[in-house]
Amino acid sequence: MPPERAYPTRETVQVPRFSEDNGFYTTEARSAMMARIKGRDNRTEMAFRKLLWALGCRYRLQVKQLPGRPDIVFRNARLAVFVDGDFWHGHDWEERKNDFKSNRSFWIPKIERNIQRDREVDQALQALGWQVMRFWESDLKKSPLDAARSVLEFLEYGAHGFRAG
Repeated sequence: MPPERAYPTRETVQVPRFSEDNGFYTTEARSAMMARIKGRDNRTEMAFRKLLWALGCRYRLQVKQLPGRPDIVFRNARLAVFVDGDFWHGHDWEERKNDFKSNRSFWIPKIERNIQRDREVDQALQALGWQVMRFWESDLKKSPLDAARSVLEFLEYGAHGFRAG
């Protein structure tokens, strides 16, 4: 019997295994490039964390006890912050999913499952009494101060004075 999930699921998007046996192919150069992609502590996330720290915010990183292991956690305020990569988490997904030229039958379900998992994690955290903020990597690159202001506003006024956009 599979282990119970920390968050409820509806019908889960099935992602096929990426292997030549399943008809998926990739070049060595592409494979090497994909292997270098970090799941945490990337430049954008590090810059955002440094900005928050400089503004006096004190936080914890990657708290394993919380669903989804948020990137930044403010325990006292019960705020979980995620920095979502545009590609992996499906930024502008309805427009971008048509851009895939190869291995479409792998990548489209893969990204859609990531989007579905993000929603499940948000619901699980909210059910535990946590507030969730998600920032797109591209938005943090453009205007990190706007995102930092959102966090500061929440920390200052709490859930009662904060309205997610």
